[in-house]
Amino acid sequence: MKIHNKTRLSTVKKLNWSLIITTVTLIIIGLINLYSISHRTHSTTTHLFYLQMIWVALGITVFFCISFINYHFFTRAAYFLYGLNLTFLIMVYFFGSVFGGSKRWLDLGLFNYQPSETLKIILIFILARVLSAKRSWQSMSIKELIRPLLFICIPVFFIMYQPDLGTALIILIITSSIVIFAKVNKNILLYSLLLILCISPVAWNFGLKEYQKNRILTFISPGRDPRGTGYNTIQSKIAIGSGQFLGKGFQKGTQSQLEFLPERHTDFIFSVLSEEHGFIGSIITILLFLFLIIIGFHTAFQSKDKVGVFLCVGMSFYIFWHMFINIGMTMGLLPVVGIPLPLLSYGGSGLLSTMVALGVISSVSYRRYLF
Repeated sequence: MKIHNKTRLSTVKKLNWSLIITTVTLIIIGLINLYSISHRTHSTTTHLFYLQMIWVALGITVFFCISFINYHFFTRAAYFLYGLNLTFLIMVYFFGSVFGGSKRWLDLGLFNYQPSETLKIILIFILARVLSAKRSWQSMSIKELIRPLLFICIPVFFIMYQPDLGTALIILIITSSIVIFAKVNKNILLYSLLLILCISPVAWNFGLKEYQKNRILTFISPGRDPRGTGYNTIQSKIAIGSGQFLGKGFQKGTQSQLEFLPERHTDFIFSVLSEEHGFIGSIITILLFLFLIIIGFHTAFQSKDKVGVFLCVGMSFYIFWHMFINIGMTMGLLPVVGIPLPLLSYGGSGLLSTMVALGVISSVSYRRYLF
């Protein structure tokens, strides 16, 4: 009996409690915000809070289950998971549900599943498997880049066709960050940058749809269409600015409570936070995210093998870029591209994907004691 207790205590101590506490704190902040905007008189979004509670319970369960699974399992199954997710992306084209002009979801009865969200995580598994097979940390040549680029570009093509330019771009940013971390020849990076600059005019004229062009133009000048494409950005900036230093208080934000702020439970949840809890609440939340990312990179550098390094780095980039783009978008520093804020925004696919990412970091952290 004594031996059993010692073993259990040892297992608990092996868990990364800094990661767990920070994650739970951010989830609680998200639930407080969601409760604030949904639990009011005549609200049509009250049910979202209870649905999110279910997703949180599932997400925490997934996190702890993955923590105790050998992270090599995910890289071994990466090709199978990639093929399965690619199949779901193709199914979206034929059977997908349309919301806001985009066909991104599969209706599974109890909930809508967005394959592009889980693809972000699976691509990290793929890259961890492919890049960890490198014999050294020397810079990769064009020949070595072909394989990972194919894995990335094929699903991105399907996502852009939905159309979902925002998700396609963040997948490219996350995966490019991982590839650059793995070391790429400087000349390749320079030529790639020049190529992007050269094809940008062509992409603008022939690749982007009219509403996508309007988003970029509105980002440059929100006042050009204050009641149309610029409305979201303007209302978000009003909400953030009106919170001032300490905020207006719980359930006292006028922009969010009176529904001037669009998509306040998903893309603009940070605006709700800033309006009700001010600069203090916003900066605490950002610092928690940064601490979470630091934990991810610290775990990567403590990993005993390359697979663990690339998994943790990839998942850390996943959290960072979502946080950076979402907050930049709500503050008017980046175009509105429909990227949720991890752990805070409402949504099952996004929350579960984030908890899988954090669970993988936890698994790498846990297994460093087992080598």
